[in-house]
Parts: sequence; structure tokens; C-alpha cells
Amino acid sequence: MASRLLRGAGMLAAQALRARGPSGAAAVRSMASGGGVPTDEEQATGLEREIMLAAKKGLDPYNILAPKGASGTREDPNLVPSISNKRIVGCICEEDNTSVVWFWLHKGEAQRCPRCGAHYKLMPQQLAH
Repeated sequence: MASRLLRGAGMLAAQALRARGPSGAAAVRSMASGGGVPTDEEQATGLEREIMLAAKKGLDPYNILAPKGASGTREDPNLVPSISNKRIVGCICEEDNTSVVWFWLHKGEAQRCPRCGAHYKLMPQQLAH
């Protein structure tokens, strides 16, 4: 029994010695380019990788980021995408406000928020198939 344990320990020691490079340092197996812990870019796969690559190009393919705010005037209204001819919109009239003013936005001319007067316009979009 003891001989089997010693033989097993000897085999493990031989494998460890073979894993060392010619300089005597242990060979490092790693996915990271410089060894060590891989970065998020090196480790990301699938949808996460697509989003990271698009973000590097300055794109937002899945509308994850907050929309760019317009001035909210009649000439430069906030654009609201929709696949139908109406959509419900929520307006936080003041930055520190805790309530949301909800109202229906219909296709056509820009419409005003009933409380603060910010203008919104419905922009028709097609579904991506």
C-alpha cells in the first residue's frame, strides 16, 4: 500500500518537473495575453462581447444606454420611437422629482407634457426581424 502511494507521489513530481520550461520556471497556462488574469475583453463571449465591441465603436445596438436628450422645445422635441401610432410616455419634469407624469403620445405633431411643457414627438420604427 505504501509503495503505491510513493509511486503516485513520484509520478506527480515527475509531471511537475516536465511542466517547467527550459529556464526552470513553471510554464504558465493562461488565456490572458500577458499571463495572469484575463481582462474583460479577453474573457467576454456571446452577447456580452458584441455589446463591448459595439461600445468601442461608439454604437448602442440594443438601446442599453440612456437616449440622448434633446432640448424639448417645439423645434427640437424629444424623439420617442414606437412601432404603433401611439405610445405612453413618462416625463420626470424636474431632476429631483420623485413622481412621473404619464401621458399618451400620438403620431403627428409634437405634443407637450401637461405639467412642465417639454415637447415629445413620436417616431415610427419597424420591428427588426
